[in-house]
Amino acid sequence: MSAEYIRLQEDRHFKNHWKKWGPYLTERQWGTVREDYSADGSAWENVTHDDARSKAYRWGEEGIAGISDHKQKLCLAWAFWNGKDPFIKERLFGLTGNQGNHGEDVKEIYYYLDSTPTHSYMKMLYKYPQAEFPYQSLIQENGRRDKTKPEYELIDTGIFDEDRYFDIFIEYAKKDVEDIIAVATVHNRGPEEATIWVMPTLWFRKTWYTGHEPFMPKLSKRTDNSIKAFNPKSGNYSISFDGNPELKFCNNETNRERLYGIANERNYLKDGINDYVISGDDSHVNPDEFGTKAAAIYKITIPAGESHQIKLRLQHQFEDEPLEICNECLANRITEADEFYNELQERVTDPDLKRIQRQAWAGMLWSKQFYYYDVERWLEGDPGRYVPPLARKKGRNANWKHLQNYDIISMPDKWEYPWYAAWDLAFHTIPLARLDPEFAKNQLLILLNEWYMHPNGQIPAYEWNFSDVNPPVHAYAVQRVYQIDKKANNGVGDHEFLERALHKLMLNFTWWVNQKDSDGQNIFEGGFLGLDNISLFDRSHANYYKGKLEQADGTSWMAMFSLNLLRISLDLCEFNTVYQFTATKFLEHFLYIAGAMNNISKEGISLWDDEDNFFYDVFHLEGKEPHKLKVRSIVGLIPLFAVEPIREELFDKLPEFKKRLDFFLREKPKLAALVSSWIQPGYHKRRLFSLLRGHRMKSVLHKMLDSEEFLSEFGIRSLSKYHEKNPYAMKINGDILSIKYTPGESDTRMFGGNSNWRGPIWFPINYLIIESLKKFDFYYGGDFSIEYPTGSGNFLTMDIIAKELSMRCMKIFMRDENGNRPVFGANEKFQTDPHFKDYILFYEYFHGDSGKGLGASHQTGWTGLVSEMIHKYYKESEHLPNASTTLFRS
Repeated sequence: MSAEYIRLQEDRHFKNHWKKWGPYLTERQWGTVREDYSADGSAWENVTHDDARSKAYRWGEEGIAGISDHKQKLCLAWAFWNGKDPFIKERLFGLTGNQGNHGEDVKEIYYYLDSTPTHSYMKMLYKYPQAEFPYQSLIQENGRRDKTKPEYELIDTGIFDEDRYFDIFIEYAKKDVEDIIAVATVHNRGPEEATIWVMPTLWFRKTWYTGHEPFMPKLSKRTDNSIKAFNPKSGNYSISFDGNPELKFCNNETNRERLYGIANERNYLKDGINDYVISGDDSHVNPDEFGTKAAAIYKITIPAGESHQIKLRLQHQFEDEPLEICNECLANRITEADEFYNELQERVTDPDLKRIQRQAWAGMLWSKQFYYYDVERWLEGDPGRYVPPLARKKGRNANWKHLQNYDIISMPDKWEYPWYAAWDLAFHTIPLARLDPEFAKNQLLILLNEWYMHPNGQIPAYEWNFSDVNPPVHAYAVQRVYQIDKKANNGVGDHEFLERALHKLMLNFTWWVNQKDSDGQNIFEGGFLGLDNISLFDRSHANYYKGKLEQADGTSWMAMFSLNLLRISLDLCEFNTVYQFTATKFLEHFLYIAGAMNNISKEGISLWDDEDNFFYDVFHLEGKEPHKLKVRSIVGLIPLFAVEPIREELFDKLPEFKKRLDFFLREKPKLAALVSSWIQPGYHKRRLFSLLRGHRMKSVLHKMLDSEEFLSEFGIRSLSKYHEKNPYAMKINGDILSIKYTPGESDTRMFGGNSNWRGPIWFPINYLIIESLKKFDFYYGGDFSIEYPTGSGNFLTMDIIAKELSMRCMKIFMRDENGNRPVFGANEKFQTDPHFKDYILFYEYFHGDSGKGLGASHQTGWTGLVSEMIHKYYKESEHLPNASTTLFRS
């Protein structure tokens, strides 16, 4: 049993709060909805990157490689200056959603390299140029580019070409729950000596004017190389620094004069340390050496090719020689982290895949964030402070006044998406359950709490619009995490977690039925469902064209939701057979949804097209006949996800469920025949519920596994390549709308244009496809095979095809026969430089033909599913992939 596993158990049983401190700072608090107090909701422009160094935030804090306690009272992060930039580097820079030619985008190079689940050890790398950071050229060049051109990245500026940059490795090691060592190792990669200012920075989140905590915390000089941090609620901390840094103090208060032209109420403001370092002006730092923000300032000159290390220690107790144990503690925690991951990766024999998997896990653990948002307080304003504009009370999120978020939550990307998203979070929990099942279960339950979930049963989508609709995958994640945890716990499942989740998920299911099935016919609309530009038009506003959209994916998601709740109910029958009645309810709902997909409103209209043998959305235009939108997209693949194989022996223990099932088979044979292979048992007498069987399943897989349609070398595309030569167009109310295969970045402004579902590869969809194929194989066993790829003449079982698709997704990050990783595209430095080539970035999505990473560059959240693919690949394989699988392994 590893030391890290013991820490996890101590934390779970409240013996030691090992997770009290962690990487809970965001990487971008500016430009968020929470900090937006404008009348028009222009969040990107209300607080900008340039404002951020002078603006005290209300709802959270940001920093580079930052940590904080779980309530984010005290924060620690790292700032740097190369002697040339116009201001010190305290936060990551990027373009706003309105500045970028493909939406918001961080313009920095950094990597999450390692972390244990309790954050007893963490490691991150930040690359800082020695030349002046090209802020303006990044803004201007991206501004000149339209959507047909790629994003202009920091690496494209040439600033790293001569290796004139610093590699800054930040590591943390916990000696105890609140005894933390931090080490920064700065490497000069350039050909000449270079100077850098390194500034470990401490500050208190500003809570003293909100009405909750009227007292002021205080940072003050303790010795020449130590600081005392005092908060009446958490007591004293001592922060000790090695060497002889300058200790400077100011206050985490807004510089109102700089930002708004209004006289300041206080002195020594948030940007005081910046002003001192940049210009030597000490009038902005407190000569009495106390405040609510402080930094230890090191000016270091490093010879070419050499490095320098800075250490500090944060603890409750002060010791005479606090830094003596730093090296030993750091080495011990690294060894323990290796032991923990060696157990998890026991079957993974490929060293490169081990590295990829561990960095994926690291990214997921680093992406935890303290998320604070009290919507009613945000709308009304704080007591004694300025009153927000009245327009806010009828604007964004005004109908979510019950929502009070104050938790550590897994983020999609702490710069580009520093707010939770419902379906992202569901996928995050699956790989997280391998590392820390208690955290994964807690994350799923968080969104089901009364102070998150709307009283009407809706799960909040994301802060830009909590009322938007994400695919209902929460039940799937609950059931999957339950199974992972059960297996890890020697077959003992956490039925309390499962039962608690089911009760709230039933409320959410009812919301879907009441709100998204407008005609009560079991055909669901749903809106954009997280797929941004997948359709001809914004699916959330079909009424703009005086029509209504019946969605193949919305309806299929609900069929999947029904089967997930059926499965959860059957799992709970192990503890209480009363749940066979809820199983019956969701079985019937699933069957009715399946029937409705084939006969919408009993009008003889089907979402299935017999001519193309594919599922399509149906658009009901006012005063005209319903029209199928014949776009071959993942909308038509999502019916694959509604599949659940069940062991026959289970029904002998559930007489009421079996009785109702028999009734359906007898009284509604046509309906049952659409979705069930019940009459003919499968492998080992297994039974199957699925939206697809026989001809339809084969037809969908025929297109999905065709390299001229959905099958890429790197997974399943989100739009068929058929539309590259055959764009789909339709005239609606005088507008000609079209859609074509676009394998890279989006060429539309729909939903901001920062993501694209018209051709690229997305990991959550690929993961669900792989899981669905395994479920079909569980039913059919080795007696059923499909041609793969389509037209090849080779036939494989669906289990083998699932493994093949996993390998295609994994290959995005692996070296090919030329030693290149597809994720890095044609970037030579990323591909070959020894200080770049083995550091992996987990992007939001990937080019449909080349596998190049696109979108948010640290979307480890759901792209972290690659770690689960690697785990299952090796778990289910006795040896390394054979030549037919590794299409271009080195």
